[in-house]
Amino acid sequence: MLAKRIIPCLDIKDGQTVKGTNFVNLRQAGDPVELGRAYSEQGADELVFLDITASHEGRKTFTELVKRIAANINIPFTVGGGINELNDVDRLLNAGADKISINSSAIRNPQLINDIAKNFGSQVCVLAVDARQTENGWKCYLNGGRIETDKELLSWTKEAQERGAGEILFTSMNHDGVKTGYANEALASLAEQLSIPVIASGGAGLKEHFRDAFLVGKADAALAASVFHFGEIKIPELKSYLCGEGITIRG
Repeated sequence: MLAKRIIPCLDIKDGQTVKGTNFVNLRQAGDPVELGRAYSEQGADELVFLDITASHEGRKTFTELVKRIAANINIPFTVGGGINELNDVDRLLNAGADKISINSSAIRNPQLINDIAKNFGSQVCVLAVDARQTENGWKCYLNGGRIETDKELLSWTKEAQERGAGEILFTSMNHDGVKTGYANEALASLAEQLSIPVIASGGAGLKEHFRDAFLVGKADAALAASVFHFGEIKIPELKSYLCGEGITIRG
């Protein structure tokens, strides 16, 4: 079994870390550089920073923030938000990011996945998917969960893999911030039908939820935000617990 990864996620708005429930009701959670450094020291395997209100004006600010993050942490990190073209990828990688995450821009222009994989390598390209379980199955959403699309979770992630995505970051909008566990059934079907790693996102509230994401959902990594930001779960304790459950964890 490949070692599983624990990934804190920091949603950035106006230079601060924020966290909401079901993608709304945001509250502040602290300075992203300080939080990132703390997680790095506590044993997080990777970090994800998402500029959740990315706009053209905010790009320069976010690039500067990425440079500060890179100078302060020593673990790999992924950045996302407002990445629409190869120049954006180039700028963020040059600022120190290890990977980039695309979501809405990939749905609007799937060729972007091919272009990133071809120019920078598949390992750089993380496809983020915000999906909600509806009466018609799992539907993918645009613009931070605001607009439903005709893309279906499994077919879209398969297409992304074929186009060269190196990893899938799947957030269940039904589970986001609710702390009742990950969407393990959907995760397991993704893990079974894809050959690239799947990161579970949305729903962590207890250590057992991470265990279930790995054992039931067959996820390669588990991402969480508020349980880490507000000190409800400490990363060293979580890793120790998971090891005790027979799960191979990094470091």
